[in-house]
Amino acid sequence: MSSTSSTYSEDDQRMIRMQEGDSTAFNELVNLWQGPLFGFFLRNTRDEHLSEDLVQETLLRLYRHCWDYLPKGLFKGFLFRIARNLIIDHSRRRTNDVLLRRVSGGIVRRDGEEFDLLRLIPENTASPFDRAVEREIAAAVREMLQDLPEEQRQTFLLHHYESLTLSEVADAMQTSLP
Repeated sequence: MSSTSSTYSEDDQRMIRMQEGDSTAFNELVNLWQGPLFGFFLRNTRDEHLSEDLVQETLLRLYRHCWDYLPKGLFKGFLFRIARNLIIDHSRRRTNDVLLRRVSGGIVRRDGEEFDLLRLIPENTASPFDRAVEREIAAAVREMLQDLPEEQRQTFLLHHYESLTLSEVADAMQTSLP
């Protein structure tokens, strides 16, 4: 890599390597991003199998469209724009809007582990009372999220649960920052 490669983020460097034909760069991106993508899709679709399919499709599109990426430190926004577009495409194909369906309980089991849809409750809560209060809060937040318009819900989820900056959220949603 050239001396300017140090100015690129690690994900930018991986994308440059992909563009140069380095297949290990794609494997590294898959390992780093399949978990966050799965969480994003699961929170939006409430369907574990569909989420896994959408993760695969997102990563496949990332691979196919690696040449569309310009390394400007905006990889997260680029990746989640692909993911968000897949969610939109999927919801348009369904007669029921899967983004608005409620999930009873809020806990999904995957590979023998429990996955909290909103990751709100810390695992080390001290007392059963505190855990019950936190579950009530999580349920209230899930309910309130369902009442938000899709754009606002997507913005909230990308910013608070996928740790995208507001600039990255704007890029992912193909809109201006305000």
